Amino acid sequence: MTSEESELPVSLPHLPAVSERVRRLHAGMTLEEKLAQIVGYWVDQGGEVVAPMADEMATSTGYADATVHGIGHLTRVYGTRPVDPVERAGWLWEEQRRLKEKTRLGIPALVHEECLTGLAAWKAATFPTPLAWGAAFDPELVAEMGRLIGESMRQLGIHQGLAPVLDVIRDPRWGRVDECISEDPYVVGTIGTAYVRGLQSAGVHATLKHFVGYSASQAGRNHAPAHLGRRELNDVLLPPFEMAVLDGGVRSVMNSYAEIDGTPVAATTEYLTDILRELWGFDGVVVSDYFSVAFLQLMHAVAADGGEAAEIALAAGIDVELPTGDAYLQPLADRIRAGDADEALVDRAVLRVLAQKEDLGLLDETFDAAPTEIDLDSPEHRAVARRLAEESIVLLTNDGSLPLVSLDGRAPASVALIGPNADSAEALMGCYSFVNHVLAHHPGMPIGFEIPTVLEALRAELSATEIVSAHGVDVEGDDRSGIAAAVAAAQAAEVAVVVVGDRAGLFGRGTVGEGNDVESLELPGVQRELVEAVIATGTRVVLVICSGRPYAIDWAVSGPDAPAAVLQVFFPGEEGGAAIAGVLTGSVVPSGHLPVSLPRSAGAQPYSYLHPILGGPSEVTSADSTPVLPFGHGLSYTTFERTGLVADASVAAGGSFGASVRVRNTGERDAADLVQLYARDLQGSVTRPVAQLLAYQRVLLPAGAEAVIRFEVPTTRLAFTGLAYDRIVEPGEVELWVGPSAAERDTATSIQVIGPVHTVTLADERYVGVSVERSEPAVAVGVLADAG
Repeated sequence: MTSEESELPVSLPHLPAVSERVRRLHAGMTLEEKLAQIVGYWVDQGGEVVAPMADEMATSTGYADATVHGIGHLTRVYGTRPVDPVERAGWLWEEQRRLKEKTRLGIPALVHEECLTGLAAWKAATFPTPLAWGAAFDPELVAEMGRLIGESMRQLGIHQGLAPVLDVIRDPRWGRVDECISEDPYVVGTIGTAYVRGLQSAGVHATLKHFVGYSASQAGRNHAPAHLGRRELNDVLLPPFEMAVLDGGVRSVMNSYAEIDGTPVAATTEYLTDILRELWGFDGVVVSDYFSVAFLQLMHAVAADGGEAAEIALAAGIDVELPTGDAYLQPLADRIRAGDADEALVDRAVLRVLAQKEDLGLLDETFDAAPTEIDLDSPEHRAVARRLAEESIVLLTNDGSLPLVSLDGRAPASVALIGPNADSAEALMGCYSFVNHVLAHHPGMPIGFEIPTVLEALRAELSATEIVSAHGVDVEGDDRSGIAAAVAAAQAAEVAVVVVGDRAGLFGRGTVGEGNDVESLELPGVQRELVEAVIATGTRVVLVICSGRPYAIDWAVSGPDAPAAVLQVFFPGEEGGAAIAGVLTGSVVPSGHLPVSLPRSAGAQPYSYLHPILGGPSEVTSADSTPVLPFGHGLSYTTFERTGLVADASVAAGGSFGASVRVRNTGERDAADLVQLYARDLQGSVTRPVAQLLAYQRVLLPAGAEAVIRFEVPTTRLAFTGLAYDRIVEPGEVELWVGPSAAERDTATSIQVIGPVHTVTLADERYVGVSVERSEPAVAVGVLADAG
């Protein structure tokens, strides 16, 4: 029988187009064998608090009993506790051979791991957190990082990575902000899609999370309801996922824990089927966020028991229950045998899983020889980690005190390096780094790779300078006993560098990270008191904030008592200490820009630069939501002149227009500028944002050099959800400008969108081509793609 002649034993919509091999494999499966393929098993689970309610949801089923019929996924084989990668690979290869040889169907397991800041495994390279990716505005470099992460995973027999996070930042109080890329959906989409392409180029399936609405949680609280209008959902939260599906070809998606307007995402076809599969044509596999199927009963109360929760989730479109089979195994089997659930729901999910395993080569894998040596932190890993860290550091303010070393080589004779993050390796890494995610539960265990602290790196950069270190205060708590020693160190030094910020962790352990949501956006603990005490000495002070979220630091940005300079660093990874030291001394010229507005206060949240007129300040309210520093802000050690923005006079709705601008490095140092093209639709049938980033491009310019940057922009970048809830491009005047941030205009023009209203379809062009003309040698870095 040919594949064309074969008939699948299910009649549900959205059946995958599978091979004859998969059809026949499926046809011979028992119910138990089917269910085994759509669940995971957490081999090392127990006592490791690395997922919400992990202890409460711990399974008592033994591994051999759980896999007698095979298994769909093995959960975090390398990433639950510190295991030697080579030894663990040997174990994994043996287990995969056992599954092939000792189970009736001989289907290997798919192995998944976390990989948000690098493979979350002992001894693996740790890259900057995604918020730093956003600050770098360099999709090509993020794609290269993704490739390296994927290659490490594939060598270890890992097939699926639970990244990237494409949640658009809506409220910095939310603990998971450090896992996110930006408050701008276009930046999230371009950079997140680049990561997908990089990871999947190595043969590892990426997983988009958390689909959808998770970051719009009430009051910035984890696992809280999301109150969303359809336009906010369509125009802000969905586009990054759409881009990664349509442009990135992602192979897996993970549901959000959120409930939107009273409906859990895991319980409705609206998102996981109607939008994801019917509208976008996604044909991959949807996996549950950990325990989210069981949560339909335990936390949402829309299911009476585990069996009903399983049926609801399968019908909604969740194919695989992770990390274990709490609902999809016995509870679902009982419900099917009682005649209360249709086995066809299981069949559809199983076919998708088998097709994924075939695509990954798992059905033909022999597992003959496990790797006997592997370098998970090679010089290539470290070079990319260093470059991304350097590009992500944002210079917020500077009175000329930075860099510490002048062009003629003069350096300060003495530096006081102060603060809880000055000599801490953990402070350089995000929540989903293996160190902060897992090793925190194993005190005394070595990190497993080199990660110089800021103190160590600065001493290497300034070998002739006397550097005195003082801890001052902890990141958390109210112990002020070390402030006096910090003040004394500052008084004796020519310059004081104070390094404060966050400590990433989970569920109450740390100041930022999953479950670590806050009510205040003041620096944690008494760190502000430390900074102000050091400033009061009269010594020049450079403030470095190493954090996983932006804080309300208006006091540090302006005013007579502000530090001489402020650097914002979002967890920069294993090479972050060296990158910070390089920016401080001037061996690295800062080029990062804020991917999220610097908030005025917690009370001004949620806030987005993409606000309509009524979302900004006005004379009818005494509350000002204007951020301390705007989206896109970032200073350099040189100056740039942006002039002569020109654009086509008109463009048909649905067409593309050209816009070009001249950029010149007017300073004395080679440096990269971020060319930011913004737009404002002056009138629409629904309210439009006062500023919207249309395109961006990093451009490296030697001192005195200039380049003409030309953008080709499809008008679908201006699309929005109209009155009838379809995505449209309307005719009318659109202002265009280029400037150093969303709030500043260096050069401006306008364009007329003409003709009838254009309804956006999936056939519309999805990429924006960027060409760079150079009058002096210049290198364009990054790519520009369109979310449509």
